[in-house]
Amino acid sequence: MNTIRITTSQNIELEYDLASLGERMAGAIFDWLIIIAYIIVVMVLFSQFHVFENKSYLIITLVTLPIAFYDLSSEALFNGQSIGKRIMKIRVISIEGNQPTIGQYLIRWLFRLIDSTMTYSLCALICVAVSERKQRLGDMVAGTTLIKTSPRTSFQQTLFAPTPDIHYTVSFPRVTSLSDKDVQLIKEVSLQVQKTGNNYLAFQAAEKVKSLLGVETNLEPAYFLQVVIADYNYLTASEN
Repeated sequence: MNTIRITTSQNIELEYDLASLGERMAGAIFDWLIIIAYIIVVMVLFSQFHVFENKSYLIITLVTLPIAFYDLSSEALFNGQSIGKRIMKIRVISIEGNQPTIGQYLIRWLFRLIDSTMTYSLCALICVAVSERKQRLGDMVAGTTLIKTSPRTSFQQTLFAPTPDIHYTVSFPRVTSLSDKDVQLIKEVSLQVQKTGNNYLAFQAAEKVKSLLGVETNLEPAYFLQVVIADYNYLTASEN
């Protein structure tokens, strides 16, 4: 199974490509290279001033703690991505379709003791290789998995296009009442429609958005979603 189907809290079903075992391993390698580089830089800089002499608390603060909390802090702060995951274009997602909570990130982090430290990553490798959703033990307990962030469609087909120019005409001014989370979901639905041609999914999402905005329109559902995103991009860019 290379994909996962998730029904969001808005009852919209999305399909994601799962991150492979190789992609997860490559992401972890990049993260460790970054950690090693950080250790070298810190040790070289502070050894010049003999700061560590009889000051073990500095080693704990400046070396041990950043390494220990690297995965937890980066995933929680950067939408489920460490630097290595960002390089590999994968990220952590809740199997319920939402961004994971702090609690879910914390559980994933704590279970690294079993997945990686205590078993030398053997537990994680086996679990990801044999589990249907490509989950390590921490993912199973936390209710998360890793997905690819790059869609199958080409960049020209995606909705992450430049902001409309100054002559752009807004069709639905009320889009500013949507949250960033709402718009992100609309983008993901639109990409799914482009990839699969699922017109019912477009209709389902369009009806939800119309209800949220309190608008009526005869635009085709898929096109309506694109207009909503373009309006939102234009109006939020104008505010900045």
